[in-house]
Amino acid sequence: MRRSRVNKFVVLLLAVAANGAKGLAQDKPDAPAPKQTDALSPQSSSTEKTPASDKSDKSKNVQGKDGQGQTAGTSNDRLFFTLPNFLTLENANEVPPLTAGQKFKVVGRSSFDYVQYPWYGFLAGISQAENSEPGYGQGAAGYGKRFGAAIADGTIENFMTSAVLPSLLRQDPRFFQSGKGSFWHRTGYAMSRVIITRGDSGHSQANFSEVFGSAISAGISTYSYHPRADRNLRNAASVWGSQVGYDTLTYVIKEFWPDIRRKLHK
Repeated sequence: MRRSRVNKFVVLLLAVAANGAKGLAQDKPDAPAPKQTDALSPQSSSTEKTPASDKSDKSKNVQGKDGQGQTAGTSNDRLFFTLPNFLTLENANEVPPLTAGQKFKVVGRSSFDYVQYPWYGFLAGISQAENSEPGYGQGAAGYGKRFGAAIADGTIENFMTSAVLPSLLRQDPRFFQSGKGSFWHRTGYAMSRVIITRGDSGHSQANFSEVFGSAISAGISTYSYHPRADRNLRNAASVWGSQVGYDTLTYVIKEFWPDIRRKLHK
């Protein structure tokens, strides 16, 4: 079945990373006791220096435009210092909603990031080795078709779930990390973001952008540029399920990435 083994490999890779995050989250040191200051010297708290590590973490989530053209209300962060993580915010309580133009801008910035192309090339290589979707053939021509299909699949899915439908339905495509509670509480919160999201109004609502966006992108890819032998409802449903499962595990990794990053910094 088209991309089934590739998706299983990616899901397994993400599952291992998420499982490893459990130990890192539990290994998080206790917060230091607050420093007592003289009530008669209120300026003492404002002159305290922020540790360099805290500055490093906070700089990943700037809430405005920077020299790289970052959209306000998004992040400059990267998962494992490579994969774009621009729609993830930590320590964010109340932030203004993104406009439709901002949603498209940040998704375009992420989808066409230079790191994406080696990643798609890696997935195409696995597909080539397994000879999935035999209609593409083998050799350089077959690899080129698989590489192009992987880019198209990822780009269409990104725009549908994070730009097109969120703009039409007025939903927020960003992932707001919890960062609180036990490992299982945070895992449950992250997984629930596939079916629950924040609207532009700030209220929680059903995540139609993810559910229907993934389904639409799976239908487009299945019935347009993929081999005719794979153009059937069963395969489209399989691709849709794989995309939702991939996004679910990605949310879990995004939730624990700050813990992993702090561990690596040490």
